[in-house]
Amino acid sequence: MSVPHVTVCIPCYNNARFLAETIESILVQTFADYELLIIDDRSTDGTAEIAAAYAARDQRIRFLVNERNLGMVENWNRCLTEARGEYVKYVFGDDLLCSPGALGRMAGLLDGDSDIALVAASRHVIGPDSRVKHTMSYFPGDLVARGTDVIALSLYEQNNIIGEPSVVMFRRKLAARGFDQRYRQLVDLEMWFHLLEQGKFAFVKEPVCAFREHQEQQTRKNVRNLAHADDYVLLAGDYFGKRYLPLTGYEKWYLLYYQLYYLWKLSRQGIYDKRLAFEKIARYYGTLKFYLCLPLYKLFGPLFKLRKRKVRVSFRRPQ
Repeated sequence: MSVPHVTVCIPCYNNARFLAETIESILVQTFADYELLIIDDRSTDGTAEIAAAYAARDQRIRFLVNERNLGMVENWNRCLTEARGEYVKYVFGDDLLCSPGALGRMAGLLDGDSDIALVAASRHVIGPDSRVKHTMSYFPGDLVARGTDVIALSLYEQNNIIGEPSVVMFRRKLAARGFDQRYRQLVDLEMWFHLLEQGKFAFVKEPVCAFREHQEQQTRKNVRNLAHADDYVLLAGDYFGKRYLPLTGYEKWYLLYYQLYYLWKLSRQGIYDKRLAFEKIARYYGTLKFYLCLPLYKLFGPLFKLRKRKVRVSFRRPQ
């Protein structure tokens, strides 16, 4: 087979309920130069049978089953290892491409500017019944920006403004390192930072992808375990010291304290497990120190919001 321009990767585990719909959304793409790589992580619910049936009747599909259950991040990395395309587009086994032009639109941006490392798009958020619940889009219009500026903005916003793996496309050679297996919840965001250190960011305002919310997804399990707090401490250690970031010393302190403050606040509201939240506060900050710094955090809050607003302005002008 000739080398495809794009590899669409579906790393799946127990996605039998949604997988056929996911695959169909890819097979109807108007962009033809792609392979569809499906790697099953030893599912127990019929996922493998569905994928094998599609692969048997469509030569664009390569279907592999892991010899053992690798876990989420390692399976993502196996997809990268097996991918042959110049560009990689993940679509998880419960997500969708919601426009037939999705692959073409995103690949076209990468083709048109060799300095672009990562393309993201608006996304529909859908429920188990595939109905659109709402649309998520941080940026107000199509844009191309310096990758390091987007990293800085994401840190100031304290949010993944880029999106989930199913809503991006990137250059495979720039991701050769693989997803960092130290992370559990912010593993995608850390990879986006790694890519954006190497090139520019492009955004498509049209919602060409759909991200599904349901009770069985790994993200919900990670939130219950407060894995995002552990990952944010890792992310701070990996990126706060980068010379290209405009973060001041007090801003670095504020951003890290913010994560622990919201563990404390939401645990008091009964949203997070109180015992687990206080364990993490004690581990990463110290309980006494946390309470002593609480007035300082509230004092710095308005100053930080002013700074964030200034950083945000240049990204709020549609191109």
